[in-house]
Amino acid sequence: MNSPGKLVVVTGPSGVGKSTVVREVLRRTGAEFSVSVTTRKPRPGETDGRDYRFVGRTAFENMVKHGELLEWAEVFGELYGTPAGPVHEAIQAGKTIVLEIDVEGGIQVRDKMPDATYVLICPPGDQVLADRLTGRGSETPEKMRDRLAKAAQEMAAARTSGVYNHEVINDDLETAIQQVVAIMNQEHC
Repeated sequence: MNSPGKLVVVTGPSGVGKSTVVREVLRRTGAEFSVSVTTRKPRPGETDGRDYRFVGRTAFENMVKHGELLEWAEVFGELYGTPAGPVHEAIQAGKTIVLEIDVEGGIQVRDKMPDATYVLICPPGDQVLADRLTGRGSETPEKMRDRLAKAAQEMAAARTSGVYNHEVINDDLETAIQQVVAIMNQEHC
C-alpha cells in the first residue's frame, strides 16, 4: 500500500512569479500540478488541460453546486477553482501535488486540508510587482491599478490569516525555486 502523498499550496499575488516558480519546482521534484478550472479566456501560450481547464460559467457553477471544488473564488470577474477529486486521488496514490492558487483559495483549502504545506510567494517590492505586470502586456492601466491594489490586500490577508507557514521572496528566481524545493523536501519527511 502506498503511503499518503502531500499537498503543497503555493500562492501569492498576481504577477509575483508563482507560475514560473511552480513550473521549475515541478520539474525538479517530480511533484504533480493540480490543474485549476477557470472561466477566463486563455492567455497567449496557455493550453487547456495543462495550465487551466477553461470552461464556461454555467459549467463552473454546476461544479460549485455539486461540491466538486476544493476551493473557488471570483477574481476580476472570472471564476477560478480547484477540482477536489484529482487532488484527493493523487494524495492517496502517494504523490506530491502542487496547487497554484490565490490567497483566498489557500485559506479555503486550509479549512479542508489543514495538514498541507502552505507557501506564500512574495514580491520584493511594489514597484517590482508593477514592472512584472506591465511586462505581461495584457493589462490596461485601470486593470493594473486594480491588480496592484488587490495584491496589497492579498499580502495583508495572507499574513494575518495564519495559514501560510512559509514565505519566499521572489527577488532572485533561482533562490526562490531552491527555497520552495527545500520546503517541500523538509515538509515531506
